Amino acid sequence: MKKLEQIVLLATCLVIMVVCAIQRDGRVWGHELADSSKADTTSQAAISPMTVLDDGTTIINTTTLGKDIPGYAGPVPLEIHLKGGVVSQVIALKNNETPDFFEEAKQLLNLWNGKTVEEAQNAKVDVVSGATFTSRAIIQNVQAGLQYASQNSVAPTVFNQIDLSLKNIAGLIVVLMAAIIPLFFRNKTYRIVQLALNVAVLGLWCGTFLNWSLFVGYMSNGINVWISLIPIVMLITAFIYPLFGKKQYYCNQVCPFGSAQDLAGKANHRKWKMGKKTARRLRYFRQALFAVLMILMLVGVGFEWMDYEVFSAFIFQSAATVVIVMAIVFVLLAVFVPRPYCRFICPTGTLLKVSENNK
Repeated sequence: MKKLEQIVLLATCLVIMVVCAIQRDGRVWGHELADSSKADTTSQAAISPMTVLDDGTTIINTTTLGKDIPGYAGPVPLEIHLKGGVVSQVIALKNNETPDFFEEAKQLLNLWNGKTVEEAQNAKVDVVSGATFTSRAIIQNVQAGLQYASQNSVAPTVFNQIDLSLKNIAGLIVVLMAAIIPLFFRNKTYRIVQLALNVAVLGLWCGTFLNWSLFVGYMSNGINVWISLIPIVMLITAFIYPLFGKKQYYCNQVCPFGSAQDLAGKANHRKWKMGKKTARRLRYFRQALFAVLMILMLVGVGFEWMDYEVFSAFIFQSAATVVIVMAIVFVLLAVFVPRPYCRFICPTGTLLKVSENNK
């Protein structure tokens, strides 16, 4: 019976995320909903990939060419302007990326200017640290647009979407270690090493973690498996492991911010004594906060709070100052109070608790 309740609650959480995706973006799993008030008045099918202006400028629109190329929160369509076979400018179209992160990634848009189509196709452009998913989407959209312009072909193949960078390979190794080794091997020294790797590699280097922005983005736009291997492993530990008795596995073993709090807590073994009544009230506060945020999203307002979950502080080059300050405060509090953000605030963690029927 408990297993059935858990499955029902998990399905309920998925429905909530679907509704939030519809309310915010007007689509589910990449499919526009014609009757949604959020749906674009012009469907993707009606957008021409190529337009030629009277002055001879060719505009490549990657809305359809790059529809399967996700950034962090969905597609990142571009307009590539070509004049005389040379890139004159690359313009970003409307997208759902976090504004602070997108501002960092936008610096890439000028890197192809003045290059011929062939030169632009062969240009080596690196992702922007702090906006990896968004900048990778910009690069792949430009590649798709230039490929269409030169050969009238389709978007990049699966193989050139796979990220074989050292950073991504290291992140995949670390997340697999966190997902597998603690199932069979328990050791205090190893746990400290794994927590440090979670913070340093998954958090600070890769900038990869689960949060509401990711959940809603995936529900809205679907998941490109080849460029989302690390988040997929995280999702499995968060939503599938609890079905087999491993509750809070992601929060305790994988989450970079949870790991940062655990490491901070090891600096001081004498914790503040918190009364049961105080702890209970703080848990009620977390639940009430979660309920308010869910109501706001389900009625189609207040999505901006997702940009301020503390996890984005790991991408400190792009994160808002208030997010970085909150993250520092909670890590310092963790020296005296075990995992304060996880226990008394975290909307993402609360969703995971609901999905696994855990208070």
